[in-house]
Amino acid sequence: MTPRLGEIWVYLSASPLLGLTLTLVAYQCGYWLYRRAGFHPFANPVLLAVAMLATILLVTGTDYQTYFDGAQFVHFLLGPATVALAIPLYAQLPRLKAMAWPLGVALLAGSLTAMLSAWGLASLLGGSHELTMSLAPKSATTPIAMAVAERLGGLPSLTAVLVISTGILGAVLARSIYRVLRIDDEAVRGFAVGLVSHGIGTARAFQVSEVAGAFAALAMGLNGLLTALSLPWLVPWLEHGTFWSWLH
Repeated sequence: MTPRLGEIWVYLSASPLLGLTLTLVAYQCGYWLYRRAGFHPFANPVLLAVAMLATILLVTGTDYQTYFDGAQFVHFLLGPATVALAIPLYAQLPRLKAMAWPLGVALLAGSLTAMLSAWGLASLLGGSHELTMSLAPKSATTPIAMAVAERLGGLPSLTAVLVISTGILGAVLARSIYRVLRIDDEAVRGFAVGLVSHGIGTARAFQVSEVAGAFAALAMGLNGLLTALSLPWLVPWLEHGTFWSWLH
């Protein structure tokens, strides 16, 4: 930046509303491009917004904490927004009761697969304890994943990046995978993408239908709860080989 623009940016960055404004503007631009692209999954608005914000922070030399001091209000709203997802889920209550058993099995299998595969891959490639613990909760929603990673000795900031990357990847690839596997049931589609891709996948599911979005929200909440309860218990078994001995 030129010295004059640099001075202006330093002045603006002192405002706590700058991070919030940049976040909202970046997402609106990303969503506009998403619509212009015909809602193509590769033009995911979260991905575009993250790229825009990262570029701005890099070019201006702004550290993340300065940005987050202003944008944390959006982070705070994640909690109320997650709770509000119970409203469309309530409308699906009869079907939810009918599918309770298969959904429970799918939740257990999907959640354990997400955690164990992440831990196994990181360990196989020689990742450090911090990296492994940062990667293991990647399929839980961001606030839960960051809290779990911090408790287990991971890096919450790295976990946040991994969680967002997982969500974007799931939202981008889900439709193609369903087409290949010939999965047409919207409840099944929604539950699967919500379990693996948390909030970003749930947002994508709501764009498809309310049914898919409701079941995605259910999966996101239950997987976050299961991850928070089970991963701290599983880690000692995994690190000392007890888990694999028990399986055999």
